[in-house]
Amino acid sequence: MSKLDDMGKKVRKLQLRAAVAKMKLRDLAENLPGKWTEIEEVAEETSAVFAELDGAKRELATMKKLRG
Repeated sequence: MSKLDDMGKKVRKLQLRAAVAKMKLRDLAENLPGKWTEIEEVAEETSAVFAELDGAKRELATMKKLRG
């Protein structure tokens, strides 16, 4: 498997993690003010996943550009 394929897999996995994190944050927001103490932790986790996804997408785009 090529590095490009590996990066594509990584992006897909991160997209799934990001979707789960987004849903967790949305669910938390719907339950406010009940679980307000969890907001910072869940928001940081969500932000970290999306930042990692953004970096991986950029790297994949660069790899595709260099390849073709």
